[in-house]
Amino acid sequence: MSKLSVVIGSTRPGRVGLPIGQWFFERALLHGKFEVQLVDLKEQNLPLLDEAKHPRLGEYEHEHTKAWSRLVQASDAFVFVTPEYNFSAPPALLNALDYVYHEWAYKAAGFVSYGGQSGGIRAVQMLKQPLISMKVVGIPEAVVIPFFSQFMNAGAFKPHESHDKMAVTMLDELVRWTEALAALRK
Repeated sequence: MSKLSVVIGSTRPGRVGLPIGQWFFERALLHGKFEVQLVDLKEQNLPLLDEAKHPRLGEYEHEHTKAWSRLVQASDAFVFVTPEYNFSAPPALLNALDYVYHEWAYKAAGFVSYGGQSGGIRAVQMLKQPLISMKVVGIPEAVVIPFFSQFMNAGAFKPHESHDKMAVTMLDELVRWTEALAALRK
């Protein structure tokens, strides 16, 4: 069974990415076609690019980089849970992408985005650019949550049935891409 990492991309205090990420993690477990792990970038605590050598060399000095490298390498697919900050992706998520290079190659990525009117889709578009350069296939099927605050209740995310449907559609497609890219990952 392929391994899916659900990555919570916001580290900001008061973030709603954690409850949204937890909801999607549970949804992915129910889907049953991936071995799923929840990855919180706040817990990864990656400082701003502190490695002396370029990530393409894979010569990491710091234990936090080595641990992140192992996590990314062991994953077959990703779902990035991302807010939209100033029409872009959160800096912590962009930093995490830049930390390693070859470990990302030939994997598929889905997106759960949230925000105001746009539902975070501008952040997703920004994320797809660096992912393409690292040979990650960002699939078009996604979970988009506009006006996310209306789905928050006492700190928990309470999805609309449309969010659950979007999640299943995205996960089904992510399975296809993950399986198709398996030969390239060998």
